[in-house]
Amino acid sequence: MTRIDFHFNIPDPLNYACRLARKIHRGQHKALFYHPDAAQLAKLDETLWTFSAHDFIPHVMADDPIAPQTPIWLSTQACDGPDASLIINLGPQAPDFFSRFDRLIDVVGADEQDRQAGRIRFRFYKDRGYPIEAHDMGAKTAGVPA
Repeated sequence: MTRIDFHFNIPDPLNYACRLARKIHRGQHKALFYHPDAAQLAKLDETLWTFSAHDFIPHVMADDPIAPQTPIWLSTQACDGPDASLIINLGPQAPDFFSRFDRLIDVVGADEQDRQAGRIRFRFYKDRGYPIEAHDMGAKTAGVPA
């Protein structure tokens, strides 16, 4: 059963996603970053290239020919991801295919619209019996470690 980590109260979800990608890459792991909106994924793609002058985070769209050799995938649709173990949800709904993964990190922004959508997703996971660990990132001063 997929383990769910719910990261909520995040002031800047895009920057947070980049920091998660950096942490995943430094740990030599792989992950699929999902958002159903292609424009939002394009923003993430651009931000991954520019958010840190000291880090390179290899990433591609999931349908790119070099995706199998790349640790971070971006996708707007169902796919298994680099090693089918970790998916990062940046979208407003639970991805239909999240249960293919061992672990889901669900990212929830701090604004009210994001929080409301996050509450709906939390109830969805909980009602189906998924193990959930909630992390209030607004209560932490540093967020994701560098």
